Amino acid sequence: MSRKPHILLTLCALMGLAACSQGDPSLMNLRANQSGPDEFAILPTRPIEIPTDLAALPEPTPGGTNRTDPTPEADAIAALGGNAARAGGVTNSLLAHATRFGIEEGIRDQLAAEDLAFRRDNDGRLLERVFGVNVYYRAYRPISLDRYAELERLRRAGIRTPAAPPEPQPQ
Repeated sequence: MSRKPHILLTLCALMGLAACSQGDPSLMNLRANQSGPDEFAILPTRPIEIPTDLAALPEPTPGGTNRTDPTPEADAIAALGGNAARAGGVTNSLLAHATRFGIEEGIRDQLAAEDLAFRRDNDGRLLERVFGVNVYYRAYRPISLDRYAELERLRRAGIRTPAAPPEPQPQ
């Protein structure tokens, strides 16, 4: 008996099984089957300091802050030369400006549903899914911004762009 029909049948069964994937589609297949560390979940803390007078320590509060907890907003303000104590209303004024035309209730759920539908529609061809090919850039290419065309549009409109890097030269 020839082995070719058995191999062909096995290959077709494997491709059919791969096409019936479960769960949310992942356009960026960077080893989706492995769980690795999340580099954004690790926050460096300040070194622990022992005060000279232990009786001067505040009473611990459940859910409260610690002196060694990271404070990214205050650290960023201080790194830029500002005073974090005086910048208390910056976040509120930024939020007020961003929501000045109103906000739409349920926008996060709506965007999550639209993104899931987009990822399902653009999850790659059969063999791309079977071999875990990265289809992220091809899927988002139609809606991505051409930064150099946008830069030229801004310059033609008379908007200064001093911090924009020059276009890379072909080598």
